[in-house]
Amino acid sequence: MQLTFLGATGTVTGSRYLLEQGGQRLLLDCGLFQGVKQLRLRNWTPLPVDPASVGAVVLTHAHLDHSGWLPRLVRDGFRGVTHASSPTQALCGLLLLDSAHLLEEESAYANRHGWSKHSPALPLYTQQDARAALETIQGHRFGEAFEPLPGWRVTLHRAGHLLGAASVRVEAGGRSILFSGDLGGERDLLMPGPEDPETADTVVVESTYGDRERPPGDALDAIADVVSRTAARGGIVVVPTFAVGRAQAVAWALHQLKQRHRIPDLPVFLNSPMAAAATGLYREYCHEQLLTPAQFRDLERSIRVVETVEESKALNGLRMPAVILSASGMASGGRVLHHLKAFAPDPRNCLLFVGFQAAGTRGAAIVAGVPSVKIHGSHVPIHAEVRRVDGLSAHADRRELLAWLGRLPGAPARVYVTHGEPAAADALRQAIEEQYRWPCVVPEHLQSVTV
Repeated sequence: MQLTFLGATGTVTGSRYLLEQGGQRLLLDCGLFQGVKQLRLRNWTPLPVDPASVGAVVLTHAHLDHSGWLPRLVRDGFRGVTHASSPTQALCGLLLLDSAHLLEEESAYANRHGWSKHSPALPLYTQQDARAALETIQGHRFGEAFEPLPGWRVTLHRAGHLLGAASVRVEAGGRSILFSGDLGGERDLLMPGPEDPETADTVVVESTYGDRERPPGDALDAIADVVSRTAARGGIVVVPTFAVGRAQAVAWALHQLKQRHRIPDLPVFLNSPMAAAATGLYREYCHEQLLTPAQFRDLERSIRVVETVEESKALNGLRMPAVILSASGMASGGRVLHHLKAFAPDPRNCLLFVGFQAAGTRGAAIVAGVPSVKIHGSHVPIHAEVRRVDGLSAHADRRELLAWLGRLPGAPARVYVTHGEPAAADALRQAIEEQYRWPCVVPEHLQSVTV
């Protein structure tokens, strides 16, 4: 079996792996590149092989860096079936359409205001393309093997991290390869930890937090401190958050802190219709996560969902302490950009980041302490307090990644470390070699290997 790394090498985004065996091709993940411009430009680069020659796609989960290029693949000629867990299929119905809407909205905004170098600015794909992609997705149960191509056997196992997220084991041509997907941590507020892995000849493991471990303190303590201090000075806490998974976790954390009287009873606005819809899906698939339907009803009652553009704009005129949760999580697009423009210049306010910030994103720049960021063609000064809380990350840290690998029933012939910034990936490689003595490689972009 031939494996080619088409993404998620040297970066945490653009997850794409091409598997070839006996003249057949399968694409494992079909993600968007995010972050610095040189990575984002890859989204416009055609697949190295004809999309029509790809027989099937398997998605580990619905986050856009794993699923968000599927509409472009279909637009470029893919006509096979996309396989995923049933919850991932449902979440893609939200994420892919929202991604297309934002792409169309951003290109239209650029054309209206003339800040794009292209005339006219065009979206990477449209909502029509996203709907066509959704028609290709077929949902599967965890633990039940299926045959995406003749002679290929694929099994999905729960990975934690996000509703529906899976580790994927692929068998073809007498060989087996296990993709970790994005693995969740042991202290996630919503998702149980990942299932034990199956044995495989080759393992491809993520390394988002391959060079660090979560701080020992409680994330809720850190959030309580930020919210209380900001409210005391009359400020507003803006939380750039991923609409699926992270928004629900942060909202649940705030609800618990209110119930325990650890923060003031201030309004919490969820400014993301997609996040509100995703909350409903989490409740629908309550058997796949930790909260009960009753707890989700409490959660939904504790937040104020902002539905319309007019309501979203009105939030920027708030003059009372509040918390605003808004997508996107890395401040790379969406409604949160308008809130950053409104609230980042005021030192009474706080910008609270609760997840990984990929290199090159506005979120990473703000966390690094830049004095201003460019939004919609204008430079916005950052005078608000900036805080980051890592304890709510949906990714396993280095200790948890090593523990998951340690539960493999047998030693793999080789491990490939992907989906991490260079320092994180190499740190995990070294840790795997030292702890397990397994051959371990950090692959290059477009590298092809025989497994």
